[in-house]
Amino acid sequence: MNASGKRLTLILLMAPLLIWLVALIVIPHMEILYVSLREKVGVREYEFGFANYMVFFNEPLYWNTFMRTAVMSILATALTLLIGFPVSYYIAKLTRGRSKTILFLLCLIPFWVSELVRTYGWMILLRESGLVSGFLQYIGLASEPIEFLYNDAAIMVGLVYTSMLFMVVPLVTTLDSLDDSMIEAAYDLGGGGVSVWREIVIPHAMPGIVSGCIIVFMLSLGNYLTPILLGGKDSLWFTGLIYSQFITRFNWELGAAFGMLLLVLSSTIVWAGLKLSGQTLTRTVGR
Repeated sequence: MNASGKRLTLILLMAPLLIWLVALIVIPHMEILYVSLREKVGVREYEFGFANYMVFFNEPLYWNTFMRTAVMSILATALTLLIGFPVSYYIAKLTRGRSKTILFLLCLIPFWVSELVRTYGWMILLRESGLVSGFLQYIGLASEPIEFLYNDAAIMVGLVYTSMLFMVVPLVTTLDSLDDSMIEAAYDLGGGGVSVWREIVIPHAMPGIVSGCIIVFMLSLGNYLTPILLGGKDSLWFTGLIYSQFITRFNWELGAAFGMLLLVLSSTIVWAGLKLSGQTLTRTVGR
């Protein structure tokens, strides 16, 4: 095949991806940016500027909710990593054959139903008349029903639970490629458990750690159902403010500005995470 034929083949293969990116990502985001820069001054009359963004910076509620969402999303990502890494290591390195398949399927089973159903499941468990409260009363640790819903702890449980698979999958994939002989050689050379993990396991798993953290962080930051249902209407989650501006107040200009700020926040934190970990997006995705 000559050079022109190879070029045409490449274009045809890339065309669906490029159309998808442009039609569903680039154009909608450009439209949101355009709307966010409009300020309504009359009926069908607009002025362009940064007035909507100034509303955000001048209102403490918006700014505090923005920062609270970022901090809790980072915390949810860290907790998901702490829980998911041992699980992934056990599946990838300490099980074989059918046992590995069964354990991996157990991680997948909760995601066979929608996020809404999973969240309602946690509401049934954590509500005042739920199973957890009833069990504590049954064993004598509580004298009356306890409400575990509508607080930050409930939100965190829901975020970690709904994101766990997206941390486990890239970690299992990365750890699977780690040669067992490297770990055995490290122990033979006198390395202890901590040093082997620090020098061999974690550096090898770093691309999987970074990719899992990026996915979990983005899912947590943009989550709407879990914070609202488990945290209540006063959960102060930034996606709730965006929904309120678009759907409740019909203020699309301010809602678009909030959406662009959320995009900038997520991109900045992902960039900072890549820099701190010494990874690049190409290496992380390519792994």
